[in-house]
Amino acid sequence: QVELVESGGGLVQAGGSLRLSCAASGRTLSMSSMDWFLQAPGKEREFVAGLSRVGDILYRDSVKGRFTISGDNGMNTVYLQMSRLQPEDTAVYYCAAYESSTDWVLKRVRYWGQGTQVTVSS
Repeated sequence: QVELVESGGGLVQAGGSLRLSCAASGRTLSMSSMDWFLQAPGKEREFVAGLSRVGDILYRDSVKGRFTISGDNGMNTVYLQMSRLQPEDTAVYYCAAYESSTDWVLKRVRYWGQGTQVTVSS
């Protein structure tokens, strides 16, 4: 079992920055990769950025050049540095973990965090 705990959300003005953290505990060696998702009010949860244990990185188009995903050794903590935030980035941000590269590609999430709210004011 893996537990994911997000932190770092909050209220920021447009153009500002936030750094989200996702701390993993438990059987973290079983994790192959970790992602960040967002869910805006009334919308489906959407992929934002992903990081594999071997260093593969993925971003959704709308955050390329503004967000950076990174992790410490062993992927015990994964970060999402968000810059030049816009009101449309407002959402609950969730951390997700996978236990195989196939699941990562297919976005079959094995573990979810509880989410952290990010609100960007105009």
